[in-house]
Amino acid sequence: MSNEFQLPPDEIVEKAKEIRKKIIRMNSHAGQGHTGTDLSETDILASLFFRILYINRNKFNHPNRDRLVLSKGHGIGGFYCTLAEAGYIDESLLRTYLQFDSALPGHPVCQKTPCIDLNTGSLGHGLSVGVGLALSGKMSKRTFRTFVLTGDGELQEGSVWEAAMSAAHFKLDNLIVIVDRNTLQLAGRTETIMALEPLEDKWKAFGFDVHVTDGNNVAKFIETIEGLDMHNGRPHVVIARTTKGKGVSFIEDRASWHHKIPIGDQIAQAIEELE
Repeated sequence: MSNEFQLPPDEIVEKAKEIRKKIIRMNSHAGQGHTGTDLSETDILASLFFRILYINRNKFNHPNRDRLVLSKGHGIGGFYCTLAEAGYIDESLLRTYLQFDSALPGHPVCQKTPCIDLNTGSLGHGLSVGVGLALSGKMSKRTFRTFVLTGDGELQEGSVWEAAMSAAHFKLDNLIVIVDRNTLQLAGRTETIMALEPLEDKWKAFGFDVHVTDGNNVAKFIETIEGLDMHNGRPHVVIARTTKGKGVSFIEDRASWHHKIPIGDQIAQAIEELE
């Protein structure tokens, strides 16, 4: 399989702008959401869906399609807006976000929404299942890759490191962990609440092939992913350095926007800045 879009980086940048505008409008209409988180991960998700992932809207159940686990399940708003921009869901659904019995609930639910590989929300579980998916691919001799997008605050969960140890033990070079490293979590800086650094060294100690890149630079992020050696016998981690709330000046790098939405004049200002 291949990606059905295979867009160049400059076109993906434009897609990311549209996704960010959708996030602002969707969260504002819903009256809630994780705006800072959604904006942080946008360039990563746009790169995955419009270039990197081997998936196809008409063959989504293909056994060799890539798997994507949104371990940071509270970032589902950005995921939904990416699906809408890519045509996997109808854009009109975004106006139902978080409504009762909506197809777009506040965390990933595969029984309700297309393209969801795992129901997530409790942080620290996604990588464990991702390891299982990657191991099943090896055992069944499938060619799909498993991507797991985690938050950095999530790495404070011990289950993440148990899964990492397993991934290295089973030599899962078909597993790619992407860390949205924006240095903020719900209540403040990760390094104040529970320090993660030296993060590269930790992953290396667990046997991972470690790469650091700019997660808000589409070209650099794509170059990093496409440059991975998928036959080196080691699982991969890409530490994607990002800015929480990227693209909107009054949201960027502020922990208070972890679970907050633009209101009033903020909506127009955000859209203007993104355009």
